[in-house]
Amino acid sequence: MDFKELLAYKKAFDLSMHIFNVSKGFPKEETYSLTDQIRRSSRSVCANIAEAYRKRRYPKHFISKLTDADGENSETNTWIDFALACNYISSEDYMHFSEQGKEIGRLINYMINNPGKFGVKIEG
Repeated sequence: MDFKELLAYKKAFDLSMHIFNVSKGFPKEETYSLTDQIRRSSRSVCANIAEAYRKRRYPKHFISKLTDADGENSETNTWIDFALACNYISSEDYMHFSEQGKEIGRLINYMINNPGKFGVKIEG
């Protein structure tokens, strides 16, 4: 299987693209701060899931990269909070992004807690 087929990756990619499209409407003065940060962290979730999958031969690396993905997902959620507080996104977008982020977090944690289901050889 390719990492692009992982549900966590697909959902994280979709969220990242939704954030990208909505963030196009952020004020110009946010270009190098909130806009850049929210785009980077949301994209990093996908990148870390991809790296984790390619490192599944090494259980500790697999879990470490997924932990990074989970951290980036939490960071994205924080930036979404700021976007709402600054009135850059609607409460509907906020709720949608927030729910997607929670689901992605659950999927990442499932992978962390069940590495054997993703091709990781657990010694024991």
